[in-house]
Amino acid sequence: MSGPFNGYWENAVHNQRVIIPALFKRRFSEESQRTVVITAGFDNSIALYPLDNWYSTLAELAEGSEEEQDFRSMLIRCAVAEAELEGPGRVRLPERELRKAGITDRCVVKGDHHLISLWDPQRFYQDLDNYEAEIRSRFDAKLWHKGRR
Repeated sequence: MSGPFNGYWENAVHNQRVIIPALFKRRFSEESQRTVVITAGFDNSIALYPLDNWYSTLAELAEGSEEEQDFRSMLIRCAVAEAELEGPGRVRLPERELRKAGITDRCVVKGDHHLISLWDPQRFYQDLDNYEAEIRSRFDAKLWHKGRR
């Protein structure tokens, strides 16, 4: 299995291509063949599933609840293309997907454990600020420290 993919980087988008960070490229398994499946992602992002993770995710969802099976069908329906990482790890993205995600000349490349998501930087950082505020409030409320003294 490829991954885990954790962290985020902001990279340029040039000629519909974005560079996948070196740390992520090293985490692609041989089975993935340096190939990703491009599909719709969470909250208007673009999801890139390494090929081995794509098939594993589909198999897992096929065995799940009716809701998970419906999600599987939607993922398949929204899968736009398979793309092999080019040269130093660039991936070419369909123009339509970039436009729908609001990505123009820059994007945030984020690891989401078993997949990689691409985000419009403005939207990503706004959401990140909200999540960080929530995390800080939980630390302040000592929810995380509960029972750890």
